[in-house]
Amino acid sequence: MKDHRINRKKLHPLENIVAIAIAAIICGMETWEEVSLFGKARKDFFSKFLNLEKGVPSKDTFRRFFAALDPKVFEFHFLQWVQSLVKDIGKEFVSIDGKAVRQANRMLESNPIHLVSAWASTHELILGQVKTDEKSNEITAIPALLEVLFLEGATVSIDAMGCQKNIVEKIVEKKADYVLALKGNHSTLLEEVTLSFNEKPSHDSHQTIDFGHGRIEERKCSIIKNLSYIFDRESWKNLHSIVRIDSKRTLKKTGEVQEETRYYITSLTDVKQIANAIRYHWGIENQVHWCLDMVFNEDSSSKRKGFSAQNFSLISKIALNLFRKNKDNDNVRFKNKVGIKTKRKIALYDETYLIELLNLI
Repeated sequence: MKDHRINRKKLHPLENIVAIAIAAIICGMETWEEVSLFGKARKDFFSKFLNLEKGVPSKDTFRRFFAALDPKVFEFHFLQWVQSLVKDIGKEFVSIDGKAVRQANRMLESNPIHLVSAWASTHELILGQVKTDEKSNEITAIPALLEVLFLEGATVSIDAMGCQKNIVEKIVEKKADYVLALKGNHSTLLEEVTLSFNEKPSHDSHQTIDFGHGRIEERKCSIIKNLSYIFDRESWKNLHSIVRIDSKRTLKKTGEVQEETRYYITSLTDVKQIANAIRYHWGIENQVHWCLDMVFNEDSSSKRKGFSAQNFSLISKIALNLFRKNKDNDNVRFKNKVGIKTKRKIALYDETYLIELLNLI
C-alpha cells in the first residue's frame, strides 16, 4: 500500500505499523493500546525483520494511522492477497452475509458499523468485506462487494435480503451461479413459488440426515424447473429452478421435533449442487461471524474514530485467514484438534509459530 500520511508525520514506516498490528491481533490483542504494548514487549522479535530505529509506534500512532487509512484501499490489497491464496474459484461455494460491530460508534450516538463479507466454503477463507452506507443496508453493499470479487464459475448464496434483481444481474455478469433465499420481501414471488410446489411435481430431490450436537437433522431439497407459475420469471436473469427445503430436527434428549420449510430461487439445475450451496451458506455464520465475536471479541469493539473499527475488523479477518490457511500445518504441529482461541495463545508465546503464520502473507 501507499502511505496515506504526509511526510512530516511518517516517523514510523507503514510496514512497521501494519506488521505489528497484524501480529498483535493474531496473538489476541484487542485494542490499539494492547497492540502498542505487544510491539514494545516483543521489540527484539520485530527487530529481526523491521527497522525499529525510531522505536515501536505508540497507541495514538496506531489509532491515528488506521482511523485515517481509507478502508477501500486496505480492502483492495486484502482482496489481492486472498486471490493469491484461492485456487480454482470455479468450484467454490461463496456465501455473502452481513454482520454488525455493535459497540463501534455507539458512544458517538450513531448506528453500529455494518460489514458485508464473502466466505469461500471449500478454501475456508474470507474473500472480502464492504461496509454498508450509514443510511442504507446490505442491498447496496452486496453489489459493491460482488463488483470487486473474482467469481467466474462459483456458486454464490445470499439470504433473503440479497434476493434482488440487480444483485442477480451482477452475479450473472460475474459469470457465476446463484442460490438466493426467498421470503416475504418478495411476497408475490413467494406465493408463486409456493403454489408451484403445491400444484406441480418436483423434477428431482436430494435427502440428507445428520447426527450430532444432540439432535438428528433431516433435510430434503426439492426442485422444480417448470417455471410457468412464475409470472415475472424473465426479469430474474438466468432463473432456471425454484427450490424447497423441508427440514426436520429431532432433539435426542427431549424428543422435541422442529420442522421448517424454506424456499429459494437459483440459476442451477443440479439438485445436489443446490443442496450443498444452501448447506454451506451457514459456514459464514459458524466459521466467520461466530468466530469473530467469540474468539476475536469483535462485537464488543468500541473503536469509534474515523475508519478505525472497519480497519481493525479487516485485520481480524487477515488473522482468521492466516489460521485457516495454515490448517494443514497445524494438524501436523498440534497432533489433534485445537481451536483458534487456543492457537492465538500459542502464537503469543511461540515465536516460531507466529513467524509460520506471518510467512503466509
